[in-house]
Amino acid sequence: MRFLLVEDNLKLAKALCDRFAQEGHVADHAETLADAEASIRTVAYDMILLDIMLPDGDGREFLRAHRSASNPTPVIVLTARSEVSDRVGLLDLGADDYITKPFDFSELQARVRAVMRRLGGAANNAKTYGDVVFDSTTGEIIVAGIPEQLRNREMRLLEVFFASPGQIFSKSHLMDRLFSFSDDVSENAIEVYVGRLRRKLEPSQASIETVRGLGYRMVLAS
Repeated sequence: MRFLLVEDNLKLAKALCDRFAQEGHVADHAETLADAEASIRTVAYDMILLDIMLPDGDGREFLRAHRSASNPTPVIVLTARSEVSDRVGLLDLGADDYITKPFDFSELQARVRAVMRRLGGAANNAKTYGDVVFDSTTGEIIVAGIPEQLRNREMRLLEVFFASPGQIFSKSHLMDRLFSFSDDVSENAIEVYVGRLRRKLEPSQASIETVRGLGYRMVLAS
């Protein structure tokens, strides 16, 4: 997943971005609302983590504008406010969830998973395509009945293909899903990760196909 973290506490922001990176996610950090607005004009995010009190304004105004523009990207608010009325107000503005500071990273992860499940209409994180079962929480795939563990970026790449089987994804799109603005990598990295997934999917009906000049898509053998 690719996150936008809107947070002016640099120590907290770095800690969260580092933890997301360890999990194989991509997290871009915006210290101000202006930076956040510039980021969402450039990148399609899976999730926005939004602080309220920011140097150039109130995160609630960002949230209100975000929903008024019919932007479907889910938002979890990071708030120091613990009053029920404050939390209700955030939900009424369009927040998908909130978490009260200070919080444990594992709780934030659980809230992210819960929001994504609700939006996807799924009761769990395991999905099936052909004879491949993929659990995006544990990073395990079961290929033709045999379980195998994926590395973090392999897991995030397979998430993209599993979300839209048959859809063609360009290298640049996949770069956006796997790497943040600060990562110094070339598109050749996508070829490496696609190659790794192909080897792991070899015993199955599913494969990742190259569409010349366009990118990659996941298909089932006919």
